[in-house]
Amino acid sequence: MLSVRDAEATILNSIQPLNNQQDIEFVDLLMANGRILATPVNSSLDFPHWDNSAMDGYAVRYADVQQARTDKPIILEVVEEIPAGYQPQVTIKAGQAARIFTGAMMPAGADTVVMQETTHREENRVFIFTAPQPQEFVRHQGDFCQAGSEIVPAGISLTAAEIAVLAATQREQVSVFRLPRVAILSCGNELVMPEQLLKPGQIVDSNQYALATLMRELGAEVLLLGIIQDDPTALEEIIGYAIANADIVISTGGVSVGDYDYIDKILPSLGGKIHFRAVQMRPGKPLTFATFPNSLYFGLPGNPVSALVTCWRFVQPTIKKLAGLSQGWQPTFLKVRSQSELQSNGKMETYIHGKLNLVNGVYQFQKAEGNDSSGNLINLTQTNALAMLPVGKTLVYSGEEVFVLQL
Repeated sequence: MLSVRDAEATILNSIQPLNNQQDIEFVDLLMANGRILATPVNSSLDFPHWDNSAMDGYAVRYADVQQARTDKPIILEVVEEIPAGYQPQVTIKAGQAARIFTGAMMPAGADTVVMQETTHREENRVFIFTAPQPQEFVRHQGDFCQAGSEIVPAGISLTAAEIAVLAATQREQVSVFRLPRVAILSCGNELVMPEQLLKPGQIVDSNQYALATLMRELGAEVLLLGIIQDDPTALEEIIGYAIANADIVISTGGVSVGDYDYIDKILPSLGGKIHFRAVQMRPGKPLTFATFPNSLYFGLPGNPVSALVTCWRFVQPTIKKLAGLSQGWQPTFLKVRSQSELQSNGKMETYIHGKLNLVNGVYQFQKAEGNDSSGNLINLTQTNALAMLPVGKTLVYSGEEVFVLQL
């Protein structure tokens, strides 16, 4: 039985991220939100594209206004008005100024902008009452970025900010990694779909819904394979199909030591290498991880809480790394104050689900109410964090600090 740390290292070291030559596709920029950029983007333009004004005011020659003061204003002739989007037609000469607006192109001859609040206008004359700094309120061509320089690195998830930058460089499409493909199946004779009539001894397969939703939230393409009965022939056929058509296969149930748990026997027969069958954690001890030449296999416990906890802890970072993220795919633990008393038997690394709340600017963890059995799906609602008690830690008092996995 591996420690959680060793299990995590085994999994993450087995991941071969998507290839930026073979596993890419081009998507329209407006469809790229949340996609992972496959190749870096260099700017084809200078930013700003030309010298422009950062303020409403007057474009002037600094030499003309450097002595301006309240009791002795400098008076200049206004020879042009330059709104945004207009190309100046006049070169500013000694004793002249141009009325200019924020974002407008600087006229030739001018090197400084005087903000309008320190001026007074009378017909075609402007009075300058305060001396500006040299080149004040002028944004120079290439100040933000020069043509040819990298503006968006590969391996990041595109958000509104990056898409705005790409649009500004006149990109209509962008190269992104394809979505990871995840196949999901549930094992068990006792399982039925939500629309079926429940008979004695049967339960609804909630795992498939939970895991499919989480995988889609992570940006994966999901292949739902349904409920597979506890029959080794049927299981081998469907698992063989899954590993041939998905980057990651997730099954729930069938990985413990019961008479109807066949997964660990089937995987080697299909050419898989099983790296471990159990992890020193609670909930989630019966966890199988195997690798195939082109696929990773996670055999998660069947209990709904155990299935989600192991998925959050191990599958979530796997998806992120596989998808091509260059960083940020590692699990994020925060040290926060617990509002609840947390208990463990100390023999396993224990994960307790609950809510991470921001109270007076400080994060605090609140354990979910009710029975914390791994079969109690009900109190999983609104879970956004898992408190982690390491091996040997049996008690965390209310008010004591604890490490929390942020989901």
